[in-house]
Amino acid sequence: MAELELVTVPTRILTDNDDIVDAIVEYGGHNIGPEDIVCVAESVVAITQGHFTRPEELTPSWQARLINRFVPAEGSMSSVYGMQAAMEIDGKWKVLGAFILGAIAKIFRKNGVFYSISRAAALADDVTGTMPPFDKHIVYGPKNPDKVAEKIVSRTGCYGAVVADVNDLKRSAVLGTSSGVDASKIAKLLIDNPFGNDSQMTPIVIIKNYASVSAK
Repeated sequence: MAELELVTVPTRILTDNDDIVDAIVEYGGHNIGPEDIVCVAESVVAITQGHFTRPEELTPSWQARLINRFVPAEGSMSSVYGMQAAMEIDGKWKVLGAFILGAIAKIFRKNGVFYSISRAAALADDVTGTMPPFDKHIVYGPKNPDKVAEKIVSRTGCYGAVVADVNDLKRSAVLGTSSGVDASKIAKLLIDNPFGNDSQMTPIVIIKNYASVSAK
């Protein structure tokens, strides 16, 4: 009887010179079957897309400096450069507006409004948020994650694929899926963060036998 199993796939350090789908085929292709879900970490997808920057390439605006005064020391938006990086994607006025609305919402004990409006802020990994050599970079969210997931399915023949944002704080979100995949179910399976976000170098996780097990 087939059982659900999460298998991590070790790789070398992947850079913007790599194609994430090629890497999945190279390192995990031999273990990917037609009933499996292939999961890949969003930060590595973004890195292979060249979707990152260095803090010294940014010029913080007054909006970024203002917001940064009210942001706790922990988190991906703790530096003025991280905040400016989000503004480079979403626009400085949108991020400022999101911050103001988020602050108002907190008065009514509603959290997460800022990040729900500014997706760039939610997805950006500030410096030290990724493993070397990208720990000196700010990594944006991945571009076209649904398209990436569909390409993984096309190349590997797997049942489905997702691009996921998971950490050790029990935060699990699926940013992109191939057609027919239930993002909420996959997010729950990844809640304990099987990915290697540090020196483990396991940015790919295969959920074995998902199709047959979920059908029962």
